[in-house]
Amino acid sequence: MVFSHDRHPDGDPGYDAPLDVAARQARAWLSGIRERPIPPRIGSDEVKDRLGRSLPESGEPAADVIERLAEGVEPGLIATGSPRFYGWVIGGTQPVALAADWLVSAWDQNTGLRTITPGAVAVEELAGEWLVDLLGLPADSEVGFTTGATTAQFSCMAAARDEVLRRAGWDVETAGLAGGPAIRFIVGAERHGTVDLAGRYLGLGSPTVVASDEQGCIRVDALRQELASGSGPAIVLLQAGNIHSGAFDDFAAAVAVAHEAGAWVHVDGAFGLWAAASPSLRHLVTGMAGADSWSTDAHKTLSVPYDCGIAIVRDGRAMHRALSVQASYLQATRFGAEPHEKVPELSRRARGIPTWAVLRSLGRTGVARLVDGLADAARGIADGVGRLPGVEVLNDVVFTQVCIALDDDRATAALSERLWSDGEVLAMTSRWRDRAVVRFSVSNWGTDASQVSRTVAAVARALDEVRSTG
Repeated sequence: MVFSHDRHPDGDPGYDAPLDVAARQARAWLSGIRERPIPPRIGSDEVKDRLGRSLPESGEPAADVIERLAEGVEPGLIATGSPRFYGWVIGGTQPVALAADWLVSAWDQNTGLRTITPGAVAVEELAGEWLVDLLGLPADSEVGFTTGATTAQFSCMAAARDEVLRRAGWDVETAGLAGGPAIRFIVGAERHGTVDLAGRYLGLGSPTVVASDEQGCIRVDALRQELASGSGPAIVLLQAGNIHSGAFDDFAAAVAVAHEAGAWVHVDGAFGLWAAASPSLRHLVTGMAGADSWSTDAHKTLSVPYDCGIAIVRDGRAMHRALSVQASYLQATRFGAEPHEKVPELSRRARGIPTWAVLRSLGRTGVARLVDGLADAARGIADGVGRLPGVEVLNDVVFTQVCIALDDDRATAALSERLWSDGEVLAMTSRWRDRAVVRFSVSNWGTDASQVSRTVAAVARALDEVRSTG
């Protein structure tokens, strides 16, 4: 409904005023993102108080609503777009991607069917083709744009589950899982927890865990032994970019072992898959293209707005069989697979359009520079922080992750807390190799050498404060 106070006399539906407020507030937020304290300044209860807890009897003008929203919520936001935000693998937003995302919201296209919105589908398909080429994956792979890595993994693993059962003579689409062959779902000890979650969604149960090495890579000898210990359908999960060390599995060896046993191989590459776009880092993913499916996020390394996961499957037919939906009112075409046959959702926004905009803006060499810059910044942080007294860098810094620790767990946790209080740098505590660590996930496209220097200086100040308090 459009309220009368939002409509101009000439019959305009009233978009100008609220969009003007939104644009002004967005510019104010973005212009301050590099210098504002990173943690939120107030909690959710205070945000509710600022917004007003009771639903009003009468509505407010749209521009006033947007003003209230921006001013009420902003103090409760975390500055994930800061070039010194390392708390999680969150990449910030490139300007061209944000602008494209605004168009996506304005166009408001349900990007499930080609015949309904051929323009949006065309952009997403171009983005998918470019991604496959950029990452060195099989040219005929299918690409779906999902909410994030969890649903991207779900999409790939749904194709994997149905295909390995089909090879075993079981039609899960009609018969379901009950009574069918058990699937061995095999993962490394240091896989990301979203892998387990996607497996639960798909009825695979708890995974079979094989040993990882000291950097978190799956041990190929342990994988071989596990596969040899049984038979039947199997799905093997490999990893491009360990969340603590940034390490990459030995894809060439692990894929060969898995395929020899007839397993489907999926690669979880939420941020690490992008190493394939850099000539200087491509060696980290040698053999990765031999897998059967891959998942990654554009809202991490590629710096598009949340949310945008990417599911890539070599055998498009397996993907379509697992994820398609049939209804009499859905008008299919003869010109290729429908977007809804590649993701869990039938209705969704055109989240692949900002991905296309970044790829078009950067080009092949620009994406390589982006990835190289993140890895360079991680090495710079490790070098600088590692020189501080009492600081130990625990991982081999091969990509974009840095884990440090102090003498004991309490001191390490105190360092992270001090950084949070200071607000200039945010790096979160975690636990790795049975130690508390402070983890730096370098993901922001604006983290250059100057930001690395500020980061090291902030850690040095925090370390002095921790030691001064005992």
